Amino acid sequence: MMNLDELKINLKTFLDEDELKFNEPMKNHTSFKVGGPCDIMVIPKSKDNLIKSLELIKKYNVPYFIMGKGSNLIVKDGGFRGVILKLTGLDYILVRENKIIAGGGASLSNTAREALLNSLKGMEFASGIPGTVGGAVAMNAGAYGGEIKDIIEWAECVDENLNLIKLTREELNLSYRHSRVQDENLVVVEACFNLEKGNYDEIRGCMEELNRRRLEKQPLNYPSAGSTFKRPPGYFAGKLIEDAGLKGYRFGGAMVSEKHAGFVINYDNATAKDVLEVIKHVQKTVYEKFGVTLETEVKIIGED
Repeated sequence: MMNLDELKINLKTFLDEDELKFNEPMKNHTSFKVGGPCDIMVIPKSKDNLIKSLELIKKYNVPYFIMGKGSNLIVKDGGFRGVILKLTGLDYILVRENKIIAGGGASLSNTAREALLNSLKGMEFASGIPGTVGGAVAMNAGAYGGEIKDIIEWAECVDENLNLIKLTREELNLSYRHSRVQDENLVVVEACFNLEKGNYDEIRGCMEELNRRRLEKQPLNYPSAGSTFKRPPGYFAGKLIEDAGLKGYRFGGAMVSEKHAGFVINYDNATAKDVLEVIKHVQKTVYEKFGVTLETEVKIIGED
């Protein structure tokens, strides 16, 4: 049986005030801007504090979920019973010649910017991806023909037994929106990217062009979690949704973007229920019309 009160007391013994929050509204921590409160939020600023927190969470048998910036997450309106471990406290970026080592909680776009500032090429595709390094490794994030698996050298992770392990690119088993991190419930605390020396102006030009295309095609002025659905084999989710006549479909404050049908957006103070109803309707309609099952790319947690 989970014991939240004792867990709270024990976490307070070693975590700083800014590393620990109680009854924290999750809408303040997700790019969709929806979600009820979590019982406990831990934002560890060191690997040691992360591991010590996990030890206690397991000792008291409390459910937990690992998150980064919440750019690929929907928390239901009833919130999350247990602990949300938010890794954004592990936020550092180090440059070693043509390699960049970044904390699991570092912003992926900031890491790509650091690559630019050091005239290192290979991370241009990541400059507009809104998540963290840890989340990007876990789901092999990609855009515009580039993926994390193209540039990663290794990732340091905490395994289920709370050991720190270092996995090479091959050992990470990276594939489309998938990795060993997901299979084995690992926590990415650090990653090393192997880049090439390049020309600053060319790298900047490439990043500006990709970000211009993003701005042109994606509804970046509304809260969302980016592409809501995974690409089904042989199809494009956005095209299927558009061909099903669902652009602009609304439920409550959520809708299918009229700019890009692959995005469900929070256009008017949506609840998580509104967003999930739109997702459900899209999945049902696309399956009925085309026989294609759309899987969500976004993670959904919590209770109604």
